[in-house]
Amino acid sequence: MALLEVIALDADDARAAEDGGADRVEIVADMAADGLTPDPDAVAEIRKAADLPMRVMLRANAGFRTTAPELDRLRRAAENLREAGADGFVLGFLDDAGAVDVAAVSKLAAVAAPLPWTFHRALDHSADPERAWRTVRDLGGGLDTVLTAGSPRGVDAGVGVLVRRAAGRPESAGLIMAGGGLRRKHVAVLAASGVGAFHVGTAVRPDGGWDSPVDARLVGEWRTLVDAAAPG
Repeated sequence: MALLEVIALDADDARAAEDGGADRVEIVADMAADGLTPDPDAVAEIRKAADLPMRVMLRANAGFRTTAPELDRLRRAAENLREAGADGFVLGFLDDAGAVDVAAVSKLAAVAAPLPWTFHRALDHSADPERAWRTVRDLGGGLDTVLTAGSPRGVDAGVGVLVRRAAGRPESAGLIMAGGGLRRKHVAVLAASGVGAFHVGTAVRPDGGWDSPVDARLVGEWRTLVDAAAPG
């Protein structure tokens, strides 16, 4: 069965995602900054509200770069968030040249261990996305998902890139989780290429904005869509 992940900002979102048939939630704060690390108390409340696996964002600013003090804060946050109920994490950094910051990622992934983690859309904003993809693909150390649109402009612009990457190596399709402006029309094309994980945020909110809560009915429609597109 295809994996459907829903962005949840609070306990109500998580309950609706679960009721609609999502497989997993990504917990973030401050979507005006495209998702930052949430408070552990909020994560604990979400854990009480829903049984879904939770991937929690480790990101301290609206960009994709980090500093040593910031990284130390995120390492402490990872420990607190794990105690609050996180089942995994979402992280990813670029260095000053726009390449994957392997050192920063590795330090944070080591603290997250043995929990799995997702490399997020920093990949799409790298200076050389194909080189970054090869770097991320080979990171290991608990990485089991790469959230990517294939383009900084979203899946509409990057769907062809995702299809090509999925076909590039047998294990590549299993890493890709398509997200970032994902639309219903993209699902069948991506599923046919072997992509089996899909990530939605505003697409399951009634007015397509972050001010509205997740709607279980819309999650259910996406559940049906990704299951129907999955290879038999």
